[in-house]
Amino acid sequence: MPTSQKQGKLLEQVRELIRIKHMAKSTEEAYAFWIYRFLHFHKQQRGEWIHPTLLGNLQVNAFLSHLAIDRKVSASTQNQALSALLFLYRMVLKKEIDFDAVRAKSTKTIPTVLSRDELKSIIPNINNRVHQLMASVMYGSGLRVMECCRLRVKDIDFSRSQILVRQGKGGKDRAAPMPALTSKGLKFQIDLVASQHAKDIEAGAGWVHLPSAFAKKSPSAGRSLSWQYVFPSHRLSRDPRASTVQNKTDNEGAQVRRHHLHAGGIQKSLRNAAQKAGILKRVTCHTLRHSFATHLLEDGYDIRTIQELLGHNDVRTTMIYTHVASTGATGVKSPFDRL
Repeated sequence: MPTSQKQGKLLEQVRELIRIKHMAKSTEEAYAFWIYRFLHFHKQQRGEWIHPTLLGNLQVNAFLSHLAIDRKVSASTQNQALSALLFLYRMVLKKEIDFDAVRAKSTKTIPTVLSRDELKSIIPNINNRVHQLMASVMYGSGLRVMECCRLRVKDIDFSRSQILVRQGKGGKDRAAPMPALTSKGLKFQIDLVASQHAKDIEAGAGWVHLPSAFAKKSPSAGRSLSWQYVFPSHRLSRDPRASTVQNKTDNEGAQVRRHHLHAGGIQKSLRNAAQKAGILKRVTCHTLRHSFATHLLEDGYDIRTIQELLGHNDVRTTMIYTHVASTGATGVKSPFDRL
């Protein structure tokens, strides 16, 4: 069998097991990427492709050390590569490996935070209406970009002025405050979603991705309005991970659904708006989440409340915002200002 086919078969095994375990698609892509990099690295070293069963602790640690020493990757990147290789060996190949590589240097970074004035100049400069609404929700509710993209109609609770984040990072649910200023925009957006969904139903479509366990329990829910994405894609697309056929399909049996918007679109719109507003800071969607937490801290909310709203496991993760807040321990006035 040609080398490319052998590699493809191995990666297909990895992807299949990831899907069986209902792991995130982003995890699937990351693991497949690092396993390919690992195999390619040793192919370059030896001049030929070698099956990972013939590569042991020495080769795994050599690759991880290469990432730290030669590629100078961050500790988090090296850890992601390690997780991918641990999954390959322990879960797919049923083989134990020991980690004894050179560790990438761990650094502590202070998050970039936007002032309220900067936010007022950036968000209105987002030309796309939907992207502007998404940015408002991410800042106003402290959502990660994928949490915002994956919001369902049923997760918007207007009566309680809150947004329910389902299966966030770490598979946790949480409630986040819904800004009053976004209420009108969200209602209008849901009306548009309802109208588009009715047209999809008439066309014989209307399906949306469901959590695996719920999809088996109530497959028809995938065609209900409540499960539709608040920020849906403009076009229908085939789902390569679908294991069942519930509607119109292609030759491979992949389900045709209306997915959510791609995160890259809002990221680009936000970056362009920041440039247009003359903001020199590096502005990303996560900057909005950092700003949400920091401004709550400055407004006098306690760190435990902010931890719960952000969905952090450890309060020490939330404590990073004390380093950028203008009040509290870091709100010290420089003695130079008293001269």
